[in-house]
Amino acid sequence: MKAYQAGIANFTDSDSVVFGVSTDDIEKNTQFAKSLSLEFALLSDATGDVSKKYGIYNAAAKISNRTTFVIDKNGKVAHVESGGGAIDIAGAALACSRLNK
Repeated sequence: MKAYQAGIANFTDSDSVVFGVSTDDIEKNTQFAKSLSLEFALLSDATGDVSKKYGIYNAAAKISNRTTFVIDKNGKVAHVESGGGAIDIAGAALACSRLNK
């Protein structure tokens, strides 16, 4: 989240919207977002329903696997990064810049 906040201009410059989704409840997400001074929304998927639909829910740990999705304006997934790559904004920023060309 820190990297996405630090590089937010990479996304706004390409007419993209950034938001996070976490299996934590709204209160925890609000506190976390404030602690990092996030300028983008951090949404709660406390039931894991969204994570399950995207195939990233870890049932044993009751959390989502760290994943970044770039979704185009038609609602189609254009780019996916999982694991350590999901923390690095470079791939997602590049994918977003290509959507508008």
